[in-house]
Amino acid sequence: MAMSCKDGNKHGIDNGKYVRYTPEQVEALERLYHECPKPSSIRRQQLIRECPILSNIEPKQIKVWFQNRRCREKQRKEASRLQAVNRKLTAMNKLLMEENDRLQKQVSQLVYENGYFRQHTQTTTLGAKDTSCEPVVTSGQHNLTSQHPPRDASPAGLLSIAEETLTEFLSKATGTAVEWVQMPGMKPGPDSIGIVAISHGCPGVAARACGLVGLEPTRVAEILKDQPSWFRDCRAVDVLNVLPTANGGTIELLYMQLYAPTTLAPARDFWLLRYTSVLEDGSLVICERSLKNTQNGPTMPPVQHFVRAEMLPSGYLIRPCEGGGSIIHIVDHMDLEPWSVPEVLRPLYESSTVLAQKMTMAALRQLRQIAHEVSQSNVTGWGRRPAALRSLGQRLTRGFNEALNGFNDEGWSVMGNDGMDDVTILVNSSPDKLMGLNISFANGFSAISNAVLCARASMLLQNVPPAILLRFLREHRSEWADNNIDAYSAAAVKVGPWSLPGSRVGSFGNQVILPLAHTIEHEEFLEVIKLEGIGHTPEDAMMPREMFLLQLCSGMDENAIGTCAELIFAPIDASFADDAPLLPSGFRIIPLDSGKEASSPNRTLDLASALEIGPAGNRTPNDSVNSGCTRSVMTIAFEFAFESHMQEHVASMARQYVRSIISSVQRVALALSPSHLSSHTGLRSPLGTPEAQTLARWICNSYRCYLGVELLKSGNEGGELVLKTLWHHSDAIMCCSLKSMQALPVFTFANQAGLDMLETTLVALQDITLEKIFDDHGKKTLCSEFPQIMQQGFACLQGGICLSSMGRPVSYERAVAWKVLNEEENAHCICFMFVNWSFV
Repeated sequence: MAMSCKDGNKHGIDNGKYVRYTPEQVEALERLYHECPKPSSIRRQQLIRECPILSNIEPKQIKVWFQNRRCREKQRKEASRLQAVNRKLTAMNKLLMEENDRLQKQVSQLVYENGYFRQHTQTTTLGAKDTSCEPVVTSGQHNLTSQHPPRDASPAGLLSIAEETLTEFLSKATGTAVEWVQMPGMKPGPDSIGIVAISHGCPGVAARACGLVGLEPTRVAEILKDQPSWFRDCRAVDVLNVLPTANGGTIELLYMQLYAPTTLAPARDFWLLRYTSVLEDGSLVICERSLKNTQNGPTMPPVQHFVRAEMLPSGYLIRPCEGGGSIIHIVDHMDLEPWSVPEVLRPLYESSTVLAQKMTMAALRQLRQIAHEVSQSNVTGWGRRPAALRSLGQRLTRGFNEALNGFNDEGWSVMGNDGMDDVTILVNSSPDKLMGLNISFANGFSAISNAVLCARASMLLQNVPPAILLRFLREHRSEWADNNIDAYSAAAVKVGPWSLPGSRVGSFGNQVILPLAHTIEHEEFLEVIKLEGIGHTPEDAMMPREMFLLQLCSGMDENAIGTCAELIFAPIDASFADDAPLLPSGFRIIPLDSGKEASSPNRTLDLASALEIGPAGNRTPNDSVNSGCTRSVMTIAFEFAFESHMQEHVASMARQYVRSIISSVQRVALALSPSHLSSHTGLRSPLGTPEAQTLARWICNSYRCYLGVELLKSGNEGGELVLKTLWHHSDAIMCCSLKSMQALPVFTFANQAGLDMLETTLVALQDITLEKIFDDHGKKTLCSEFPQIMQQGFACLQGGICLSSMGRPVSYERAVAWKVLNEEENAHCICFMFVNWSFV
């Protein structure tokens, strides 16, 4: 029976005839629809019995009415979605037009300056050059540090500095004061975070971003001013004075501190003036700059353990957008005083790309995340509000930064070493640090730890991508973690007293990763790690049989430039309260060489070379994203709560533990390095090898044999060309070992789309079992179809949902499974192809 989406409020359909409903019947049906949009046959018959007004309608007509009603609801949602997309595209088009106008002005200015310099060099010689008439233009940009007229600390003097800051900020945000080049790897579009650019030939480091967010300007300004909530490196922002201005704006004097990202560098601080005002066109502007002695304004004396950095005119331009939301321009421009850090770390402080990732894009991500949460349900997984989950992630990062920096004003003091300076031990017994730990739990015990110890260290890594190393540490905890230490850490925070590891501590071996939340761009994940185990003896009845870790992981995108990778975790009580005590520990891996900037603004992203296959990983060293990432610095920090009389014992344990972790990380890093992979057959990536070419040929031949069609459009018979075409196939293709379903087949090969879908690498692929990627329904379907695959040689599976290695749901339109035969026509493996997959 043909069905269409007619006006179901007035008509039902039965055998091609329209049946008119009364208003009362429509009202009853609508009420029932909101209770149950898709009733079963039994439920529809029950509705007719329970609602007398529907007694004269046949069940078939009720079924068609619900079908039409669901169709109209789907059309309404789709129309609403398309309207939202249209509004976003309109706003993005406006933004791109403005960006185009700015670039045209920049081109005109460069042409003018080029002509000026030509004429100048023709009419004067270098020896007789009169510098008194020299223009304030250097290397294609205005000199923003020219002499300013004297200022003072009076309100009028501060307003003069503020207005000057506003002018310079706008010239960077919408003008040509800085030469901006597109940040490598960023593709502007309706689904992108925005238009991101970095400076070229500019004093200090600078980044600029433009984007559309679904929040009103005042709300955007409120979020951006609260920098500690989204800028993870920000320790504190103290507002020391607020002055209103005659034009309705405000001037604020701020003192801001930033954490050091590693133990090898000191922290930074800033003495700032922030000016908030409204422009004539209604745009809201927040601009900032450092106050220096040359301006004769108010001063802030140096603070011990901090290096005073400079913020050049920066800020936010927020304009209301038609249809709701805001268009925002962000400029961050700093001089981070790179002279104060070891030479190996200076690329971090001289890289505009790193600044863009850590600060500029972080602001846009926070705005987009909050806008997304506002538009979605107020409760996420585990019954938690999005804001509460974000707060837990922020607490993890902040606690890790506090332990890593060990500021004296927070109660940290350094213990003497044991003759070696590779691991630093700090102790904190301040009441503020312990306030969150000494709490009672439901089992009647209370924590009696009265001090916290932190063991920290940093190490230089060579030739291993931070994202791959971090992913391995996350997925293979048993390779580096000591289960006894995990149990002790949990016990020290939860119940007490407990002895040191080694006497009566249970063993936690089985690790289960439970996804909790992720940001909308999936660059950060919050999850719960469930470690299961049993005690050693019957006397261990009070030992926990399981423990939980709250874990935050970020920076696992191998294609992101200038992004540090972090894995931070803390034992957490099973009650999982929002204010649960947290003692964060973990790893931070910061790429060093990837921070080097392009030498020319004309540098382009070579997409062709970025797709080349190489033997050392998923992409070749020519990939413009990964080519520079050869060195990185890893910082490790682990915290332990303890009783003060056990300080020496716990310190010794912590030193040994961190040293064992360093040894494990070095071993893993060596195994994951491209040079090691290429020299060991067992670990070598199969791409480009004769074995991989043979497997690709077997996959294509078996597909043609069983399904009667070609898998690849290209008719190339060459092994290398077949492998390359299979690797670039748009659908996810992956092979798993040929075993029974009870034997947990593991994946042995996947093309690039398959690796993207599973969110893994060729190195880690073999650790993923087939059952891990399917939900319960998928597992049942696969088990029922497995005999058909073995007997018939193939099976077609309906569309559904599967999971990546990160726990993200992935939808696919349909899937095909077929048996791969070798040259002797014996079964070698099973191949799966997931068609039209996408992350949900």
